[in-house]
Order: sequence, then C-alpha cells, then structure tokens
Amino acid sequence: MFKLVGREIFELNGVNIEAVGIFAYEYTLQVGGKTYEKFREQQKKALQIWLVRMAEEEIRICLEKETLDVWVNGSKVETTGEFVEEGGTKTHFEIGAGASAYIISQSSGKRQIGLVHQLYVNDALIRPCEGNEDQAVITSMDNEK
Repeated sequence: MFKLVGREIFELNGVNIEAVGIFAYEYTLQVGGKTYEKFREQQKKALQIWLVRMAEEEIRICLEKETLDVWVNGSKVETTGEFVEEGGTKTHFEIGAGASAYIISQSSGKRQIGLVHQLYVNDALIRPCEGNEDQAVITSMDNEK
C-alpha cells in the first residue's frame, strides 16, 4: 500500500481539472468554469444533435438553436434559409458526398417546448440524439436515396 499525497490542478484544452474533497485521487471536471454535468445540461438545451451514417462514415450534425447555425463534424457550414408554407423555416446545407440536407424549424404550439427542429438527409427524416450520445441512434443512409 502507498499513500497518495499532494494535489495537482491542471488544464487540458481550456478545461480545468482539480482534486475534490480530502482524497487527492478524486477529481472533478470543469468546462468554462462549470461542472461537467452543468455544462452538458446547458449544451443539451442550446444544441440539437443528430448522427448520420453515410457510406461507412459517421457524420455529426449540430444545430445551434439560438442562432440556427449548422455545424457538420465540428465545422460551421454555409446554409440557405427559406420560409415554408406550413409555417416555420427550412434551412438547406450540404454534408458532403453529394448528400443534401435540410432542417425544418416549426413552432410546437406549446410555450414550454418552443421550436421543434427536424433534420432530413436526402429527404429521409433523421431522429435526433436523445441525451447520452454514447447511446445515440445512428441512422444508416447507405441503402436509402
């Protein structure tokens, strides 16, 4: 047996990691000055995320709800928006490999819910990730066109 001594605070890509409590081998993760749990909660409210598999490649599509900016695999993409007859907006963008995509944003009709965002890739509806991305539904587009 050995005794762990000392406390080490370190930063990893702008994320502070420091010891918690009296045991120096128990650490907490903070992102932007917030606990990891609080950070994830805020991200879940601010972002809508979808994972799509196309030709053996996994593509992560992220909608920033406040600005309606679209990110594909971590890079912001050029979008074109239009109003749709049913009410709401349709935001067009490309995700590579000749695939077209769009997000329809419409009112849910309920104040607590707000806008509802639906992603379509090659005109197929994609289900969003629910909470834990490790358990996200990945829709295969290989056989659809």
